[in-house]
Amino acid sequence: MENIRFATRLNSFASCAHTFWPDLKGKPNTYQMIERAATVKGLTDVDLNYPQHIKNDVKELKSFIEDKGLHVNGMAMRFNTIPEFQLGAFTHPEKRVRKEAVELTKRGIDCGSEFGTKLMTIWLGQDGFDYCFQANYDQMWENLVECFREVGEYAKTQGAEISIEYKPNEPRAFSILPNASTTLLAIHDIGLDNIGVTLDFCHVLFAGEIPAFAAALVSRQTKILGLHLNDGWGKRDDGLMVGAVNLRATLELIYKLRKENFQGAYYFDTFPDASGMDPVKEAEVNIETVLRLVKLADSLKDNQELEEAISNQDSPRSQKIINDLMLAN
Repeated sequence: MENIRFATRLNSFASCAHTFWPDLKGKPNTYQMIERAATVKGLTDVDLNYPQHIKNDVKELKSFIEDKGLHVNGMAMRFNTIPEFQLGAFTHPEKRVRKEAVELTKRGIDCGSEFGTKLMTIWLGQDGFDYCFQANYDQMWENLVECFREVGEYAKTQGAEISIEYKPNEPRAFSILPNASTTLLAIHDIGLDNIGVTLDFCHVLFAGEIPAFAAALVSRQTKILGLHLNDGWGKRDDGLMVGAVNLRATLELIYKLRKENFQGAYYFDTFPDASGMDPVKEAEVNIETVLRLVKLADSLKDNQELEEAISNQDSPRSQKIINDLMLAN
């Protein structure tokens, strides 16, 4: 098995902070969370939220991350924590605010270049609507496409790629990009080849989608640029450990990604902080789970009997093959 990169949600490492920093007053800072993340066996990368995690000199932070044996997998825009964007970033009714969101994203792309990453993930948490007769849907869509096009064109000059992370709702009642099909429609309208999709397992479940099917649709139209692994019960963004609920669907997604030769990092967007878990132990279990699932997926890669069963939609036959693999004594 080739070396797989594993990345993680940095804010997870503020969970149960007193066990790692007994004398800490307040919340751990970016440097402290990186220091703790670096203790995870098998972790290779971290993602940085922009601008929230960038409080100090970029060169100094980059050096610190590298000294801890880690790399920056990508940058992630976080508009939802900035008051000015509470009514939306790329779909805000005021052109001035949309322009500031675009310029902030450009600065985030530049910052990513300094860290040595070309990946910028955009989740538009505040872009959506809550009421009937609140939004001019046509105008919102045009604003969305226009902003993404400007950001994407700028990213292209920097050799960077934009990855759109969709989510059905939360914090807004309805998100402007709620599912794979709507996101692919937006990418079609944007018309740039350096814009792809980040698949977040919980978001996909939340959208009522099958993860491997969503991956197939995205792969047909554009690129899977990002992968957020986690799990949940499908009613909200639970952020549970990988494979904790939907183990078979997780295996099918990884099976599909391996067939598509996905080269990105396996990023854990999980919430150990929601229940005070030890984030180091949680991340290590996630890594171990993925490695086992990758091994299982690869053992199925050239299984002609499984391919034939899938081609014929022969569910009893395909389920028996998977059962024999996953439930072997």
